[in-house]
Amino acid sequence: MKRIFLFIVTNLAVMVVLSATLRILGVDRMITAQGLNVQALLIFSVVVGFTGAIISLLMSKPMAKWSTGAQVIDPNAPGGPREAWLIDTVHQLADRAGIGRPEVAIYEGAPNAFATGAFKNDSLVAVSTGLLDSMTEEEVAAVLGHEVAHVANGDMITLTLIQGVVNTFVVFLARLVGYFIDRVVFKNERGVGIGYYVTVIVCEIVFGILASIIVAWFSRQREYRADAGSAQLMGSREPMMRALARLGGLEPGELPKSFEASGIAGKGGLAAIFASHPPIQARIAALQQMRVA
Repeated sequence: MKRIFLFIVTNLAVMVVLSATLRILGVDRMITAQGLNVQALLIFSVVVGFTGAIISLLMSKPMAKWSTGAQVIDPNAPGGPREAWLIDTVHQLADRAGIGRPEVAIYEGAPNAFATGAFKNDSLVAVSTGLLDSMTEEEVAAVLGHEVAHVANGDMITLTLIQGVVNTFVVFLARLVGYFIDRVVFKNERGVGIGYYVTVIVCEIVFGILASIIVAWFSRQREYRADAGSAQLMGSREPMMRALARLGGLEPGELPKSFEASGIAGKGGLAAIFASHPPIQARIAALQQMRVA
């Protein structure tokens, strides 16, 4: 989940900065100067929406390394048997998945792992010391298979496209509503007034929250697919089921921030629609129903 959180936050930050910059340069005023220019607004929305998503994707690897303090293992000089095993396991899984061998890293922290990167053949798979210390080698391998499956499925690219599309609609609809409010409610007939700018800001916040529900739903679906991908790569669904059960058995106080959404989602309620991961039990149940080729 950390990779998803970083992706979304970076994307939103870039989108806000770009949107504000274009507003300062007067692009908003040009779009609405002689009545609303829908075509120009749509182009503007696409540029703002996708630029943030693409930049955050390209920055995902260095941002992940920086934020977690992950140390990349030199495949030619691993620092001990555990690092050598990690390199060998990830490389074997990547070969089975038909992707380029990722960089492999370890970072200090509670049980977790992540994969990120803009390209299938230039990715990063990282695992925490907490996960290595709390699981068997087979369970760790299953988690690594899950992360390799994310890369093989092109999840970061697909998430970028989804995020870019929802960003585009947020920017487009916020300005459409802002223009309507400015004209109909505030009766402004020349250019755009304060009503337009206030409405745009409010709508971007509201629509952004609604858009995050869509992104979270997609994220939950890709977790099921990555679990299934791990089962296929391992040749059995049992290792991933045991790894998930192990994670589900951790005390809540030991869960890192990046796993809190899974716990919340399991309780249902409003918070569940914003969770990027399904409940652990739902993921185990999905694996129980699948067939491994």
